[in-house]
Order: sequence, then structure tokens, then C-alpha cells
Amino acid sequence: MSTRIETQHPPQDELRLATVLAALADPARLSAVRTLASMKESPCTRLQEAAGLAISRSTFSHHQRVLREAGILKVRVEGARRMLSLRRDELDACFPGLLDAVLATAPERIGTP
Repeated sequence: MSTRIETQHPPQDELRLATVLAALADPARLSAVRTLASMKESPCTRLQEAAGLAISRSTFSHHQRVLREAGILKVRVEGARRMLSLRRDELDACFPGLLDAVLATAPERIGTP
């Protein structure tokens, strides 16, 4: 039997552009978002590896928290795993085209994590 726990996410009507942009301003967080966009959902450890982030687990957990609190990530706890996905529908509803513009930006124009 699998236990599912939902973590706290800001409601869609409380998402703020400044908070979303600030969360995306960090190259490591942006790399994680870009990588996650190509996946439907990913365990956090797999995402960190897939994004090529050579940072500690605690640092990656901090980045996840910032992205979740900004309303960018949805975190679903299933057993011992934290499953991550983008809140694409909510972001697109609040900020049409923002996520597409961020994802379409060439990596060399972003910076390195």
C-alpha cells in the first residue's frame, strides 16, 4: 500500500510574476525547470542527475522549495519518493507565454549552474 502526501503549493490566484521570475533567475533552478519540462514527472534525485546539477542534495532541496513556493513546481510525495512536475497549466493561465519563452531561450544565453 502506497501512501500519498500532497505538499503545500500556492493557489493559482496567488502566483506573482516577480516571485516566479526571481525563482527562475537562478541558473540551477532554471536548468531543473528546463529538464523537467521534457519529462512529465520525475523523482527529485533523477531530476537532479538529468539536469546535470553537481550540487548537494540539501542545496537541490532548497532549490525545489523555492520553485514550489513560487508556484512553478508541484511536489507529490509518494512513499519515500518526491515526485516533481511543472505547474504548466497554472503558469500558462497566469502568465501566458512566459514558460514557453523561458524554455525556448538558448542555453548559452541563460548562464551555467
